[in-house]
Amino acid sequence: FRNSGLFRWLQEGILFPDQKITVGDVEMPIVILGDAAYPLMPWLMKPYTGALDSDKELFNYRLSKCRMVLECAFGRLKGRWRSLLTRSDLSETNIPIVIAA
Repeated sequence: FRNSGLFRWLQEGILFPDQKITVGDVEMPIVILGDAAYPLMPWLMKPYTGALDSDKELFNYRLSKCRMVLECAFGRLKGRWRSLLTRSDLSETNIPIVIAA
């Protein structure tokens, strides 16, 4: 992950430059959800590890529910478009056209 273009773009602030969303009356930054294996970054939300109090356990539970929704969505996408299961050998210029189609 650290060697990917995605990581570099996130580190440089290219993907979500100071964008925020409002949920209820709380303004929040846009972040990527990860599991405990990922490094903690300002743009990556991951669960707490180690000895947890009830607030941290609740946070981990809610984060897990969010990640499950995403995993199910990706599962549905891969079920519907089987081509997502394999590597795409398209050129970078053609990828947006294929996605739009």
